[in-house]
Amino acid sequence: MISLVGMPGSGKSTIGRQLARELGWRFVDTDIEIEHRLGESIRAHFERMGEGSFRAIESSTLAELAQSAGASPLVMATGGGAVLREANRAVLRAAGPVVYLRSSPEDLARRLRHDQQRPLLQGGDPLTRLRNLYRERDPLYRDVASYTLDTGRSSVPTLVRLLLSQLELAGVVPADRPPHRR
Repeated sequence: MISLVGMPGSGKSTIGRQLARELGWRFVDTDIEIEHRLGESIRAHFERMGEGSFRAIESSTLAELAQSAGASPLVMATGGGAVLREANRAVLRAAGPVVYLRSSPEDLARRLRHDQQRPLLQGGDPLTRLRNLYRERDPLYRDVASYTLDTGRSSVPTLVRLLLSQLELAGVVPADRPPHRR
């Protein structure tokens, strides 16, 4: 299993989906999986039950997905706050390589300027909120990461190629694998 971590809007879902396609692996976005299990949006659950309830469900979902990854190779995009719990970081480390998709708060604010779905970015000044989240979470992302990829303003295909190169050099994926497109 390859897990992607990073701030909201760093490209975990987009890059993860493309990486899985290139490898011919299964892709799971934990936020989508959690919404499916809840039967409601994360934002609605946050408003109704609070962040603590959401984080508990997130932890159990991560653990179950990591356990199931042994059956077939998996690329997993985590929620931005998945690293907040040490238990989650331990699950991610044990399951395989973890890639930190690092983006500056300024790049994230530009990407997320029209987003209305992320509960922690609603209300107030989004750039200030992103800077505060980054200050809190960046050390945790670095702590759990096997690899770091700066997303900046590069295109998704370029980032996926860079990530595949890193993973091939490290022996995580075979360098002589045929290109796989679905």
